[in-house]
Amino acid sequence: MESRNSSFLYVLFFIFMLNIKISSVQGLGVNWGTRAIHPLSPNIVVKLLKDNGFNKVKLFEAEPWVLDALRNSGIQVMLGIPNDFLAPLASGVSVAENWVTKNVSAYVSRGVDIRYVAVGNEPFLKTYKNMFTNTTLPALDNIQAALIKAGLGRQVKVTVPLNADVYESASGVPSEGNFRSDIHDLMISIVKFLSDNGAPLTINIYPFLSLYADPHFPVDFAFFAGTNAPVVDGSVSYTNVFDANYDTLVWALEKNGFSSMPIIVGEIGWPTDGDINANIQYARKFNQGLLSRIIQGQGTPKRKTPPDVYVFGLIDEDAKSIDPGNFERHWGIFNYDGTVKYRLDFGSNRTLVPAKGVRYLERQWCVLAPGASETDPKLVDSINYACTFADCTSLGYGSSCNGLDARTNASYAFNKYFQAMNQQKGACNFNNLSVITKILPTTGKANCKFEIMIDVGKHEKARSPPKYSAAAGWLSPNFGCSMVVVLLLSLIIGWVA
Repeated sequence: MESRNSSFLYVLFFIFMLNIKISSVQGLGVNWGTRAIHPLSPNIVVKLLKDNGFNKVKLFEAEPWVLDALRNSGIQVMLGIPNDFLAPLASGVSVAENWVTKNVSAYVSRGVDIRYVAVGNEPFLKTYKNMFTNTTLPALDNIQAALIKAGLGRQVKVTVPLNADVYESASGVPSEGNFRSDIHDLMISIVKFLSDNGAPLTINIYPFLSLYADPHFPVDFAFFAGTNAPVVDGSVSYTNVFDANYDTLVWALEKNGFSSMPIIVGEIGWPTDGDINANIQYARKFNQGLLSRIIQGQGTPKRKTPPDVYVFGLIDEDAKSIDPGNFERHWGIFNYDGTVKYRLDFGSNRTLVPAKGVRYLERQWCVLAPGASETDPKLVDSINYACTFADCTSLGYGSSCNGLDARTNASYAFNKYFQAMNQQKGACNFNNLSVITKILPTTGKANCKFEIMIDVGKHEKARSPPKYSAAAGWLSPNFGCSMVVVLLLSLIIGWVA
């Protein structure tokens, strides 16, 4: 009997450990952007998502090569529609029906678990100067009608990812929150439409941008560790900008008759480069604080239940516009090649793991030639040329490679261009000032490295996903693990009997 009890306990422990291994953090998703000159293979990215327990992903547009990789992955998808599509979609329901047929129905039928369609992306930003004000709601209405016609009205919900600037508080305290006066009526119409269709409101909150925009913003208020100067709102003391920002929205909804409106945080994160406050230490501090709250089920003073959250972002994107700032290309929790930037604790001894199967170009770098003079009149133009066609944002003020000596600075820029051009013959020819080396150059800075670009033609090919059929329709991506659990439970029942 004692032997059986020991075996019983051992099996229970094994099941417990197995479930920890395959579990994900509930309510945690991630944004997958693809604006990179050498993007990772989508099959590798999907494997990266699953290996790290992300079971929700937000996409910014319907790209076939991405959606195909998500087939039968078990990952829930929020599928985005770019702002440029809003006017055509608003022009007539037939345009929306064609879009839904091509980008939603076609992929749902092939095993892509699309849960939301995100109509537009922060369309009411003040910088857009009302460009999308008149088309967002009609586009939303037409997409909803198209989903219903396609028989997907219950399965796929519409939403609109909005920037947190759609609401405001004149006094700065959350309880004074309301929607921005110039779009107040429009926001109420959108919220009512979403509510009537059982859909959530999606909001993007960026504490980093509060710090970036205001040099006098209290740094610790951007994080989750508390502050010496909280925002006091009646009996509530707000110790971080996320709670204060989120509850400002909750108050705005409540004042306008939508106190139970579900909210999704569509984007939130911290960049690691491109600004003096964009660094690995701050990014880890912020994202770990966010992650710990989600794991603990911690909400805000106004809403005790935490919302679903999509971290921004998954991987660095070196082809993104830098109009908002150089940091735009450095939001990823993973580097451009899927390597881990910094440790994040997911609980149960789980941390981030890197992408597998990544292949690189040849181990060679383009640097300033040993005999080249730092005062050569052609050097500045050569550097400018390199940085026009490659990502040199890490060289900017306050960034990871800022302050390099003249030779290393030039070498870094030359190599960025050389790698961006796939190390092609002639890509390391800067007015006879450059040379190819097989010896890894160094910068003397821990977070500033000479990279080798991904070889997009040599990615490890992932196995094709299993075919879905009526007979096998009940199989899930974790079928193998489930069968092990079933087998072990059968053994337990036998022992107890």
